Amino acid sequence: MNVIALRVLKQFYERHAQAKPSVIAWYREVSAARWQDLHDLKRQFPSADYVGDDRVVFDIGGNRYRIVARVAYAPWYRVMIKFVGTHADYDRINARTV
Repeated sequence: MNVIALRVLKQFYERHAQAKPSVIAWYREVSAARWQDLHDLKRQFPSADYVGDDRVVFDIGGNRYRIVARVAYAPWYRVMIKFVGTHADYDRINARTV
């Protein structure tokens, strides 16, 4: 998958250094994936939640952090980062509209 807005991930882990290993691991795993549909994504990330409008919420770092991304499956293979933050930050947003 082509992860779009990598800069957003970097900015986050520069502010939250303890999140860096989890964010990088998520990025590497997603970049290597070739999801055809939501079922493929859920096989790889069972805790991910589909929230509508092609948006998926990923729990990372033992559920301390959240990534909201818009996923375009085959043939585009794109994951656009819409939000990355702590669990508390996530509680203050609407994942369907970020």
